[in-house]
Amino acid sequence: MSQTLLKRLADTLAQEEKDGTYKHLKTIKGAIGSRIDLEGSGEVTLLSSNDYLGLANHPDVVRAAKEALDQYGASTASVRFICGTQDIHEKLETELAGFHATEAALTYSSCWAANTGLFPAVTSPGDVILSDELNHASLIDGIRATAKGVIKEVYRHSDLKDLEEKLVRHQSAPARLIVTDGVFSMEGDIARLDKIVDLAKHYDALVVLDDSHGLGVLGKTGRGVAEHFGVLSDIDIFTGTLGKALGAGTGGFVAGPKAITEMLIQKSRPHLFSNALPASVAAAGCQSLDLVGKHPERVQELKQKADWFRSHLKELGLNPLPGDSAVVPVIIGKTADAIRIAGEMLQAGIFVTGFGFPVVPEGEARLRFQVSWSHSQEQLEQAAATLVRCLK
Repeated sequence: MSQTLLKRLADTLAQEEKDGTYKHLKTIKGAIGSRIDLEGSGEVTLLSSNDYLGLANHPDVVRAAKEALDQYGASTASVRFICGTQDIHEKLETELAGFHATEAALTYSSCWAANTGLFPAVTSPGDVILSDELNHASLIDGIRATAKGVIKEVYRHSDLKDLEEKLVRHQSAPARLIVTDGVFSMEGDIARLDKIVDLAKHYDALVVLDDSHGLGVLGKTGRGVAEHFGVLSDIDIFTGTLGKALGAGTGGFVAGPKAITEMLIQKSRPHLFSNALPASVAAAGCQSLDLVGKHPERVQELKQKADWFRSHLKELGLNPLPGDSAVVPVIIGKTADAIRIAGEMLQAGIFVTGFGFPVVPEGEARLRFQVSWSHSQEQLEQAAATLVRCLK
């Protein structure tokens, strides 16, 4: 058996280890929270989780998942169109549609699956997709997977003039889709959604919004960037995840017109060929949505903590990227430096992740702090002070 491929991979990994860019997985012993027990490091403050509202280990969410296990078992062990769908999935989809003020919703195994399954199923040759250059990789891959003849163009990040020029150029296309993240996960900034909606109305385009990092974080009641700008009812298609602010563990969804979700049931490959969400995840998602609805104050308290942390870093002489989300990146520069400083912070009891190439452009490696409702003022102060010490 040829060892050429395996040797090449081993050499590449060895070089990444030497360069200080190798990504080592870390083992958590127990549940997620503002503090976790990390193998080899003991108890540390966690600032790398998407558990923005502190729901991942909320007793009501955990209880809902346990009860669903007892009622529905571990899984359907099949895809939904083959063996049928459980009513807990339909309940979750009804609640997701209501939450986003859309006609319908459809769940997937992940938001990655939702994004890669959406565009090939609903577009046809001649249609035009206009995508922000900093969109998530799942949106990029989903757009790439569309049929030959679908026109794909990238507009400069949040550049409305560039977007409008492309809309003008493609006015005669059968359909135009503007695709954007709500919160850009590596930058922490938010899409200029009110202006995007204005352009979409003027040029008869559809708006597709992946608000995975905005759901539960922005807006008066946690309905995300669209609510933040007052354009919730103007978004045509939402995609998102149950695994971040909702804390349900995994799972994604598409919410929009019923014609969209019905076509996805018929044509979307990640839905047709993937098992249904475990009932425990669906039940946890329902419970999380209920908690967000009953406790909008968590959303506002999270916003206050994230804003304070960003301001405090500036007071200490640092330059976090500006934004309104709970994602607070601090640019370091070289990938190896970002990973090294993240390691030094972990030794000091702060778990934050360093991101470098190819996740972000070379030279723009960063530490990405993710603020949670569950963080105390003392924990955030300690994280900021530790960063200052490590940088010095």
